[in-house]
Amino acid sequence: MYFLEISKIWEKIIFEVSILLKKEPILSDFYYNSILKHKNLNSSLSYILANKLSTSIVSEKKIQNIFDNIYLNNSFMLKFIVQDIQAILQRDPAVKDYLTPLLYLKGFHALEAYRLSHYLWGIKNTSLSKYLQNRISSEFSVDIHPAACIGSGVMLDHATGIVIGEGVIIEDNVSIFHSVTLGGTGKNFSKNRHPTIRKGVIIGAGAKILGNIEVGLEAKIGAGSIVLKNVPPYVTVVGVPAKIVNPLDSQKYSSQEALNDFSYINRFQYGDGI
Repeated sequence: MYFLEISKIWEKIIFEVSILLKKEPILSDFYYNSILKHKNLNSSLSYILANKLSTSIVSEKKIQNIFDNIYLNNSFMLKFIVQDIQAILQRDPAVKDYLTPLLYLKGFHALEAYRLSHYLWGIKNTSLSKYLQNRISSEFSVDIHPAACIGSGVMLDHATGIVIGEGVIIEDNVSIFHSVTLGGTGKNFSKNRHPTIRKGVIIGAGAKILGNIEVGLEAKIGAGSIVLKNVPPYVTVVGVPAKIVNPLDSQKYSSQEALNDFSYINRFQYGDGI
């Protein structure tokens, strides 16, 4: 399935480049090296990421070979590329084509580089994984621990200053804006010290979600909010500390579910045991 989708996206990218070559011939070498000399999207992405993450000590070619081998031997990684790049086109009104995320958006670059470091972490190649985490942080100003678990269709918008801790779980189709922290409170030193973010959540710029808490399905976290307690699904929370500012979407609930969740919301608002 994803082989077909990634091939279609690649065809669109090649078409977009062919048009731009006529408009901006000064960028012809850039387009050739980044796009046209490659056979597919994952090869192009490997080159782009390796070019950004390499140093004078660890060469671009060595890193690119590692990335190419991961993509070649783990086809499930294509799912993440496809769904992450599609998420940007669906949710970012400033992006109108596939070429822009691939070439220019450091949120997309940081996320895909994290996915490679996460794979290496999973096969116990922790030294290289940590090296990549450091380079991702230095190059993109995004610090994602390679042990964090991040689903597909995720958008890191602008991305500068995002911090995602070791035990964080982020499900599919989540949008995270710049300067967001998903971390611990500093009071808990166990592995279970970081938040879980459920599907479809939107986290506004500068928000801090701290501790072993859960942000429910399709909840919205307002910019600059500090969240220290569980957030129910389908609500918007804002402020320091964060409080619910909108009612539940009744269309997404049966009456009994709504009754249960209104009780949950009251406990969130007034601090009874959550």
